[in-house]
Amino acid sequence: MSITTVDSAAPTGEEAVLAADAFERMAAGVGSVARCAPATVRLVLTAFAAGGHVLLEDLPGMGKTTLARALAAVTGGTVRRVQCTPDLLPSDITGVTIFNDRTREFEFHPGPVFGNVVIVDEINRASPKTQSALLEVMQEEQVTVDGTAHPAPSPFLVVATQNPLDLEGTFPLPEAQLDRFLMRLSLGYPAEEAELALMRGSSRTAPEGLEQVLDGEGMARLGAAADRVIVADPVYEYVLRLAQHTRRHPRLRAGVSPRASIALCGVARMYALAAGRVYVTPEDVKALAGPVWGHRLVPLSGAATAQEAALLLDEVLDQVPVPGPHENRR
Repeated sequence: MSITTVDSAAPTGEEAVLAADAFERMAAGVGSVARCAPATVRLVLTAFAAGGHVLLEDLPGMGKTTLARALAAVTGGTVRRVQCTPDLLPSDITGVTIFNDRTREFEFHPGPVFGNVVIVDEINRASPKTQSALLEVMQEEQVTVDGTAHPAPSPFLVVATQNPLDLEGTFPLPEAQLDRFLMRLSLGYPAEEAELALMRGSSRTAPEGLEQVLDGEGMARLGAAADRVIVADPVYEYVLRLAQHTRRHPRLRAGVSPRASIALCGVARMYALAAGRVYVTPEDVKALAGPVWGHRLVPLSGAATAQEAALLLDEVLDQVPVPGPHENRR
């Protein structure tokens, strides 16, 4: 895919078509092995291309690891995996500096966080100290060890998983950690036809065998093009009204922050470009509000489950007027 960057100018129609074609091919490849809902695949790809991270809440055996490996395959990236346990140390994730007797120098040995797609399995089983080791790299895409910053590879995606039912002996993610994730999603059970194919063994294509669609440079160009997608003032104002409504909701202790509003606008640009458009619509905002804002809501009762957050956001979306179609491109 070749996308030409023109500062402060909206992507051309050709750029939008190329981006949509790349997304379709990546989604088809990932969906052929992950076997989850196509809409979920597109959301994960959108987060990846937008430079965000994803928290998957699902029972074991739903294909979360397969999905992450497929994402790396279609973008030509590397995969690293961390199995979280209570005794896992921060250095087990970030890496360590070791003295080399032969060279008489200290050498940095990178940890598993140095991959294009990093699977952090059962993140809530790691201690808070170890969870915090991910904060810097998820926000700044670098790891600082012994005062030296080591950049993470690009593109960079953390796919963290947690079991929403088995919570014994776990450490719930604090708000600061949850806020590092662009989206919270659930793969859910596959469709009957897909599960039958899995049972028959007729769809056991290895993720590593998928065709590469984009490389790191292609993903960077995609992100640069998305940055130029048009968000009209009425759409910005719509996002602001939604955010303010969450802050005044009687069943919420805290609504979404300005950073959450910025994140929603940013990922909406990528979502629109992936659909072949050079402008964001209110429908894009509505489709993304749940995945982007759900885990950032703080109900009076405590942390919001995915189902509770969806119901609360549905209320908010129903109560805030939507801009008219003629306002979306201005």
